[in-house]
Amino acid sequence: MTLWSRRSSSRKRTTEGTTACASAGSYHARRQGRLSMNERQKNILLLALTGILLVGSWVLFWPPAEKITQGLDIQGGLSVILTAEETTGAVTAADMERAETVVRNRVDGLGVKEASIQRQGNDSILIQIPGIDNPQEALAVLGSTGQLEFVDVESITDSATKAAIIAGQDRVKLVEGTYVPFLTGDKVTNATVSQNPQTAQIEVNVTMNAEGTKIWGDYTTRSVNKQVAIVLDRTVQSAPVVNEPILDGRTAISGTFTADEAKNLKTVLETGALPVSLVPLESRIVGPTLGQDSLRQGVYAALIGLGLVCLYVLVFYRGLGLLTVGALLTFASLFLGVLTLMSMAGLFALTLPGIAGIVLTIGLAADSSILILERFKEEVRMGKTVRSAASSGSTHGMMTSIDADLVTFVTALVLYLVAIGPVRGFALTLMIGIACDVVMMVIFKRPSLILLGESAIGKAPAFWGVPNEASAVPGAAAVKGGGANV
Repeated sequence: MTLWSRRSSSRKRTTEGTTACASAGSYHARRQGRLSMNERQKNILLLALTGILLVGSWVLFWPPAEKITQGLDIQGGLSVILTAEETTGAVTAADMERAETVVRNRVDGLGVKEASIQRQGNDSILIQIPGIDNPQEALAVLGSTGQLEFVDVESITDSATKAAIIAGQDRVKLVEGTYVPFLTGDKVTNATVSQNPQTAQIEVNVTMNAEGTKIWGDYTTRSVNKQVAIVLDRTVQSAPVVNEPILDGRTAISGTFTADEAKNLKTVLETGALPVSLVPLESRIVGPTLGQDSLRQGVYAALIGLGLVCLYVLVFYRGLGLLTVGALLTFASLFLGVLTLMSMAGLFALTLPGIAGIVLTIGLAADSSILILERFKEEVRMGKTVRSAASSGSTHGMMTSIDADLVTFVTALVLYLVAIGPVRGFALTLMIGIACDVVMMVIFKRPSLILLGESAIGKAPAFWGVPNEASAVPGAAAVKGGGANV
């Protein structure tokens, strides 16, 4: 009776222990299930965010030819380096600052957009004007000193020059030192273009400040029936005869102007004279046809590169290659969306070196995706389950890719800060591509691999290119036999 009671008590304690262990196991299972569900929900939300960004990117950049700003070497235009020449003394920093301001105002006066004006060294200015219709005329305007002078023809000491002016010869060139102007263009406050109703000639009307009005009024009062030469950069633009005193500080410059020439002269007069003489050191005019051909070839190179990478990953990684193709398409869409936003803000213009940067970042994005896949397959071969390897392998592979991307990003940043001209376009697109690559890994590649690793990869390991013997998902196969604890 006592023995039986002990056995009954022992069975009771065993049953209670088993029940307690089962309850504890059930609690841990429920807790792990909740954590797994939270992780799953987070990955699904990241993929939903990816879809929203993709739709937004396509809405932004399509059609890309109209939405992404094209640089000088693609849409054509003028690129010139103007170098200051010493005249009366050494070129100072103040002279170059004033010259840069005058050149910038002249570019704005031409009515062009997206022009780039940068100082180079101590005595040069780089000007890039994309899409300009008349680059030769623009070059003449930018390099013109813009020194407006009013000269009494009788005071000119060179008899041949004086005779040519009196005879009505067009655009007579004055010899330096043979004349002294009584009024200069620094007294001009405004200039407008109009057409003389009597002669039908195009004129540039000039308005002077108070000092210039007084000087001009005094001269015209004492010089009635005399000839005055209106000179721009030592070239006589017109030499009218003073018919009556002009006391309101206004006068008209007439000549054989076309409408465009009069507009350019107006721009030069309004922006003022350059403090130094600027001469073209290097000028390059790119035609729009050549630029578009180069763009077409660059786009073909990018598409061919993307296609070859996609074909390679599909052949080598099978089903996982589809994931890489999706990652590359996501990367490309985000990349184009960012370029469109920057173009809208006036911060980006696509150049041929920029296209080279885009092609390079396609390789970087493919490399990042392959690193994640290889780390995933390696952990599967090490004996981890597909689900566990998808989580840890994608994390480790992504961190390795980010480390490599950061090194490249720092290099591109240094190149962008110290370089000038088209090289900066290459560095900028490279940095943007690296940033899009990191975002793609976080919001698309890793969540997709983890969700696929929960069931799809384990059910068809051969299709996904995963080793068959190590691809079983926990719980997919029953364990034969039993065991007892001693």
